[in-house]
Amino acid sequence: MRCLAAPLALLLAAAAPAGVPAGAESCTGCHVRGGGVGRLQGQEAGWITGQMEAFRSGERPATLMGRIVRGFSPVEVRAISDWFAGQ
Repeated sequence: MRCLAAPLALLLAAAAPAGVPAGAESCTGCHVRGGGVGRLQGQEAGWITGQMEAFRSGERPATLMGRIVRGFSPVEVRAISDWFAGQ
């Protein structure tokens, strides 16, 4: 089975508005202020990065997040984490 995470990351990078790191805008579909799966805005960047890395490694089980985070490089994960922390 071919992995679609890398092409997804490229598509998201092309669609991101100025100032928003690649992929971060797509996260808001599930992770919104006041509801959703879990709020990311205002969370500590290190915590967000740690959660994303736990999904990537399989340490934190998930049906979707493990696949999504594998589409981002460590630099992209940190940029997304920093951006959400500043919201």
